[in-house]
Amino acid sequence: MKLGTPLSPTALRVMLLGSGELGKEVAIELQRLGAEVIAVDRYPNAPAHQVAHRSHVVAMTDAAAIRALVEQEKPHLIVPEIEAIATDELARIEAEGLATVIPTARAAQLTMNREGIRRLAAEELGLPTSPYAFASTSEELSAGADTVGYPCFVKPVMSSSGKGQSYVETAADIGAAWDYALAAGRVDTARVIVEGRIAFDYEITLLTVRSLKDGQTITSFCAPIGHRQVMGDYVESWQPQAMTPAALAKAQDIAGKVTAALGGLGLFGVELFVKGDEVWFSEVSPRPHDTGLVTLGSQRQSEFAIHARAILGLPVDVAQREPAASAVIYGGMEAVGVAYEGVEHALAVPGADLRLFGKPEAFERRRMGVAVATGADTDQARERAREAAGKVRVVKA
Repeated sequence: MKLGTPLSPTALRVMLLGSGELGKEVAIELQRLGAEVIAVDRYPNAPAHQVAHRSHVVAMTDAAAIRALVEQEKPHLIVPEIEAIATDELARIEAEGLATVIPTARAAQLTMNREGIRRLAAEELGLPTSPYAFASTSEELSAGADTVGYPCFVKPVMSSSGKGQSYVETAADIGAAWDYALAAGRVDTARVIVEGRIAFDYEITLLTVRSLKDGQTITSFCAPIGHRQVMGDYVESWQPQAMTPAALAKAQDIAGKVTAALGGLGLFGVELFVKGDEVWFSEVSPRPHDTGLVTLGSQRQSEFAIHARAILGLPVDVAQREPAASAVIYGGMEAVGVAYEGVEHALAVPGADLRLFGKPEAFERRRMGVAVATGADTDQARERAREAAGKVRVVKA
């Protein structure tokens, strides 16, 4: 991989499709290695827009707009940062040799849709998963819920961060779950997945990396990340999560198989359920994961630095530096151009750091920042991260 000079004919151009807080950190890491970054999102002044060399605002599911932008900017690499993208167009762009899609266009297609990735994992690879069924009508959903059993979870096949997810305890709740899933899905598709509940002890994100060494693709794993969710959205994470050796070996085997099937280079966030020595596959994101924000404090190279290096064909280091935790800072209101108070108090917490994402608009449950803290162990790190996050107040400017 030859790295040139940004804003010159020798530049290596990388286009981010999706420019949220995770994309912002990737953009910074790419720029540290001399890449020229073009950030794209559906709304102006997105976090990565604020640090990229150039930015654009387009509808991410508009195939013609994506094609026109690629032809205009001529990126060498296209890095999807969100699920809701015109992935069929990305496949055509890749097939025509206009750019390399990270990790691959097929990976973007499969992981955008819960149906695609679940069928790959369970039916093609034979990996253990929760019982599931897919539905395109409320009646099909009811039949699917009867099959997997109550209680169960209903999710749009195309969504993220818990949007549209319902916990359904009885058949009487099916209608409301169907309506909520359709209203919150990322695209206008009447398709949901209903999943049976697994009585797991905890859930993890296993950051799995496909990178090059001596010209060959190798797979490596970061220490497992534990996390806690509310309504399907992560609110805190910590690294490392204690696991039995048998469970860790199974987790790495599952993550290795699913990422090998997706192919390409880069970092993947593989979500898994764990009970004792047993492990079940849940989901995978072919990009840095929100729970992996903890690696800003825990690892020598964060998940963002690892992703940037891996996609550029450079060596990576997945070693952990010390225990750490992250805690989310929510908007808590609906307002444009908010301000933040208490930052000085948050940063006075021992071992604590902050990332304020710079999102132009706040919502009640929108993630506006994160506190990251280190500690002697994960318990201390979690306590510090929660304390630091709690001291930051989002206020109207």
